[in-house]
Amino acid sequence: MHMKIILAKSKWEWWEQPTEQFLQQAQADGFDASEFYLNEAKESPQQLIELHQKYGLKIIAQFLTEGRDFKEHLESVERLAEKAVRCNPILINCHPGKDYFTFEENVFLLKKMSALSRETNIPFTAETHRGRATYSLIETVKYLDAIPDLYLTADFSHWMVVHESDLSNQPENLGLAISRSRHIHARVGYEEGPQVPDPRAPEWKKQLDNHLSIWQKIIKNCKDRGMEYLTITPEFGPLNYMHTMPFSNEPVKDAWELNVAMKDILTEKLFTG
Repeated sequence: MHMKIILAKSKWEWWEQPTEQFLQQAQADGFDASEFYLNEAKESPQQLIELHQKYGLKIIAQFLTEGRDFKEHLESVERLAEKAVRCNPILINCHPGKDYFTFEENVFLLKKMSALSRETNIPFTAETHRGRATYSLIETVKYLDAIPDLYLTADFSHWMVVHESDLSNQPENLGLAISRSRHIHARVGYEEGPQVPDPRAPEWKKQLDNHLSIWQKIIKNCKDRGMEYLTITPEFGPLNYMHTMPFSNEPVKDAWELNVAMKDILTEKLFTG
């Protein structure tokens, strides 16, 4: 069975731009979908559906659990997931919980997401992200063991910073995370930061190749499981993810241009055959 790769464009670095302008540019640059952050979205779900249909783009809905404590984070899951479902997305990506919540609290939040996925028949994925329940590979494995139907958005650049490692020293843990990944955030990180200045630069070839190897394993696993499609969002970010020049604070690169370049690298290196 052939598995389709759906390439999405995040609105992250164009957050202040009108949504229609963003979607028009995403379509022009060859993306298949958008990944849209819903916590502060100005448009209603129906408006987002209509705008995406106008430009022939699918929707990946993204939300962050939020609040002052566990109770408020749990409430935000229910509120924001309902909004996400109304957008008719192909996948819902969530930043879940906090790194300082108890294991039991984060398990409760993550189980809630898994239940919503079953109820709606829409894939929900927990993004691997610093500051969240999934802030490290070691901790995330505990949640994967506790919740058999928990699936991940693989943004492993965060783990490389947390562990100050390319993750090759945790092959079993990494293998489990790869096997449970259903969405990829394609940003190249390194041991001291979540984003290299430019993945095309020769000095970052080792880090790029490491990420490409991990992503290829995720693609193969999803294909072997007979998945209809896999979603990938190139996700190089603006300030303060983007490196800057001292004193002027000018970004060293344009984030949108880097994400288009990352899309082209993925197409050239991973999607053949």
